[in-house]
Order: sequence, then C-alpha cells, then structure tokens
Amino acid sequence: MRKKNTKQILNHYSAWKYVVLIVTVSIMLLSAIPTWFGENAAVQISKKGGAMPTPFEIQKVLKEHDIDPLKIEQKPDRTIVVLDSTKQQTDTKAALNTLVKNEERLTLALEPAAPMWLQDMGFEPIKLGLDLRGGVQFLLDVDVKQVYKNHAQQLSDDLRVDFRKQEIRGGRAELKGNDEVIVRLPSEEANSKIRQFIREQYPQWQATNGSGDNLVLALREKEKTDLRNLTVQQNLQTMRSRIEELGITEASVQRQGENRIRIELPGVQDPAAAKNVIGATASLAFYAVKEEGTGSTMILPDKNGNPVRVSRKPVLGGDHIVDARASFGENGTPEVNITLDSSGGKMMSDFSRMNVGKPMATSYSEYSRNAKGETVQTNKIISVATIQTQLGSRFRITGAGSLEDAQQLALLLRAGSLTAPVTIVEERTIGPTLGAENIKNGFAALALGMGVTLLFMAVWYRRLGWVANVALICNMIMLFGLLALIPGAVLTLPGIAGLVLTVGMAVDTNVLIFERIRDMIREGRSFAQAIDRGFSSAFGTIFDANFTTMITAVVLYSIGNGPIQGFALTLGLGLLTSMFTGIFASRAIINLVWGRDSRRDVRV
Repeated sequence: MRKKNTKQILNHYSAWKYVVLIVTVSIMLLSAIPTWFGENAAVQISKKGGAMPTPFEIQKVLKEHDIDPLKIEQKPDRTIVVLDSTKQQTDTKAALNTLVKNEERLTLALEPAAPMWLQDMGFEPIKLGLDLRGGVQFLLDVDVKQVYKNHAQQLSDDLRVDFRKQEIRGGRAELKGNDEVIVRLPSEEANSKIRQFIREQYPQWQATNGSGDNLVLALREKEKTDLRNLTVQQNLQTMRSRIEELGITEASVQRQGENRIRIELPGVQDPAAAKNVIGATASLAFYAVKEEGTGSTMILPDKNGNPVRVSRKPVLGGDHIVDARASFGENGTPEVNITLDSSGGKMMSDFSRMNVGKPMATSYSEYSRNAKGETVQTNKIISVATIQTQLGSRFRITGAGSLEDAQQLALLLRAGSLTAPVTIVEERTIGPTLGAENIKNGFAALALGMGVTLLFMAVWYRRLGWVANVALICNMIMLFGLLALIPGAVLTLPGIAGLVLTVGMAVDTNVLIFERIRDMIREGRSFAQAIDRGFSSAFGTIFDANFTTMITAVVLYSIGNGPIQGFALTLGLGLLTSMFTGIFASRAIINLVWGRDSRRDVRV
C-alpha cells in the first residue's frame, strides 16, 4: 500500500488566487484612471420647461459669441456643452440664455474628461467635496415650533366639532402658546367626560387640570420627538427634490443635530439662485370664500390689502401638487398650470362639483424671521375666482405676478412645500481657486509622504522593501478606485489627510511581517520557512491593530458629518486595502520569487 504524501508545500498560492489579485487590481486601476484625467467645465441645458435646441443651433449661437466648445453632447434628458476652461462657463451660459430664454434650464457643471470608452464602462472620476471643488454650504434651522402650533390649532378646531357632537354646551377650545390647547368647560362632569374622550381619541395629547374645571392639553414628549424627526426628514426629502429641480449635481443634504439641515453644493459658483429656492417656504392652498357668520372662518389680505374671509380649513394644500408649469395665458398674463395627485384631484373635483358658481380663493403663504428671530407666517390671497365648472386634477391659477415670479413659484411647487419653515442661519462660500489650491497642497503632501516612504522601505528592507513598495502602489490604486466606485463617496481635504495616513498604515503591515521574517532567520530557519512563519505569526497582530482602528473609523463616520466623514471614509477604506495588499498581494509576489529559497544566510 502506497504511503500518502502529507508534506505541506511552503509558500504556495493556487492559480485562482493570482487571478483574483490581477483582476481586482486591474478593475481598480480602470476605476482610478478617470480621476487622473480630471473634469472639464460645462453648461447643461435641461429638457424641463421647453423644447431642446439642436447641437447645430447651439454651435451657431456660441460661434456668434466667439466661444469654441470642446464638444456638444445631446442626451435624452439634457444637452451638455463641454468647454475648455471655467472662464468660458459664464459667457456660455449668458449666450445660451438668448437661445433657451429660461435661465432656470441652464446649469454650470463639470463633466469627466476621461476617454468615452472608460465612461461607457461606468467609470467616473472621484467626486470632490466642497473644500476641494469650491461651492457653497448652507446650515438651515427647521422651526418645529410651527409644526407643534399647527397640530394644536388642528386639535382646537376638531374639539369644537366634538363638543357639538358630545352635546357639551359652553365648551371652548383655545390655543395657549405654541403647543398647548386650553379647554374651558362649564362643569366637573364635562371635564370628566372630555378627559375620557381625549384619552380614547387623542392619546398623543396629555390632559392636565387647569384653573377651575378647565383642561390644559399638551403634546406628549414622545409625540414631540416623533413629530420633530418626521418633520426634519420630510424637509430633507423636499430639499433634495428642490436641488434636483435646480439641476445641481453631487449635492450633500444631511441632518445635523435635532432640527438642523446642512446642505453642501460643490461646484456652485453663483449661490444666489440656490439660496432663494432652498430657503424659500412658499406654498399654495385653496380655500372656500365665506360670508361672515358662516362657520369657522379667518380673514386673509389680498394683494391690495383688502380683507377676504375664507374657511379656516383649506380645501386642498400644496402637498397634493405633483407638477407645476409657468406659462402665458390667453390674455397674455403669466399663469401657473397645476397638476394634482389622484387624491388631490378627487378632493378638488368633489369640492368644485358642489360649489359651482361660488368663489374659491388661492392663498400664497411664506415664512420669515422678524427682528427678534421669531418665525412669522405671511399669508395673502393671490386670486379669487368663481368656479365655472367642475375641476379635475389639472387647472390653472393666475395672480402670481411676473413670469419670473410664476416660474419661481412653479419650481417650488414642483419640488414640494416644506412641512415646517426653515431659515438659513449660516452660509459659507468657497471659491474654485481656493479649492484648486487645496487639491494641489493636499496631493503634494501625499506625494511627499509616499516618496519618502518608498525610499525608506527600499533602503531599509532591500529586496523585500521593493515588494512592499509595489504593494503600496497597488494599495493607492485600489483606494482611489474604490473612492470612485462607491456611490456617495466624496473626497474632502481631511480625506486627503486620510490618504496620507493610509500610506503609513500600509507599510506598517509590511514592516511587522518583515521584522518577523528577520526574527525567524535569526533562529536558524531557511528563507522559505521564515517567510511562511513570518506571515503566519504577524497576521494576528496586524488584524487586531487594523480592526481596532476600523472601529474608530466607523464611529467617526456614524456620528460625524462633512469633513469628518470624509476622513473616516478614506481611513476605513485604506485599512481594507492595506490588509489586502500588505498581506495578500505582497505574499503573492514573495511566494513567486523566494517561496522555495532554502538559504539560511539571507540578509533582509
């Protein structure tokens, strides 16, 4: 019987491992190459809001203004005019505005300069953060007190109806402050009855005894927290929709703290338009016009300051509007064409069918801050029209002002009305020149650190040092490739600091391995045995060190924001690529070259 050979082959990798290594590095290299080419300045023409000009028409207009574009690319949803420099962007936008006649459709942008075959494969440059590309940052404060007040007002209105249903005479509900309702009741029996009713029907409200038989209703703390979170989240979604309507790409919209939103708009050179839309809280509502003494009503002024009495509860709010377009009406005045969702269309259809021949008012509301820093709501009636026939999900309103005002209102309505007023409390602008200087300085530091490290490793560890240098270069390629591939990954100035730190961590992995190999050779083992034992014994130490640092990176990314997240992202990705190249790639090279070396007097 033949004896089975169980002798283990030292320093041997299967062929599939080399295939995985080569394919991985190749893909990451292809992903990193577009970043080397950078980006070209461009102007985008959106398809929304009008006919798309042909490339021939664009070329003709630009030629009249002595502008020679690199290329004009027409896509299904937009046309891109790629330029030679950022200096041409403003002139190109002004020239194209004479052709498009709607500045909202024109957006300054940056387009990848990499060859089309790379772009067709889905590879794009690394997205740069605000501090590297330049742009504008807003910090918004969401006034959740107004939301609490609206809920309190709604409760007050509902209780008045409930009092009539419960046949409680003399009961009144009034607002008290921003988030409380005081219920004035005629007797202790009514107090007990209403308290029980509120526990069953309005469990989110806490009822406490006030003076006499009165009750004071206040939102429970859990309900306040839930409302605040929901309000901020809804405002986040609305902000993202508004930024998309503006055509701004690579924007970052994130929550900061309990009730603040931070917006970063890289590449935006003129923040005025973005500021007007982001900070605006305009919305529409439609009200039935009432006579005095006909139920619960309120008075709103029209454009001339004249009072208009309308129902306190709107027929329809702006949250049902799914599309809005500005245009000129039959008599030449600006108008906004409204499209409602299915539920909004049904509500408008039911109301208009029952009120043909009666007036309906369109209210325009917005929020602002007064001198004391308090949020103030301004409502005005922009039109009062008699309902001629049953309306559906499509109709038009007039009285919005000039065509520019109508276009601005249409943009806000398309992007959605905010659930709570917001105020811009901080605005920072970083010019593209400063961003370019940050890139230059940051990558100069990266190049210097990497150059010194490569030299040290080559001199100190001789032949193995060159292996570590190859692994380090592969590490940088993989790190840049990952940053370009991961959706939402943005490179910031602190992120470049993370890249520099990654250089040190990457060679640290090899330093630990090489020192263990030296120790094994001193113990009298052959070079091949030292390599096998060195990698095996160093793995635990390397894994523990990188794992603990990864915990820090994850925590930083989770609780940090902006630049801190940028640093945490590159740090975390750098740890992964350092482990891969320092252990797997360098071992693969060493196995091929010295994996069978039985010498015992090798100097490492």
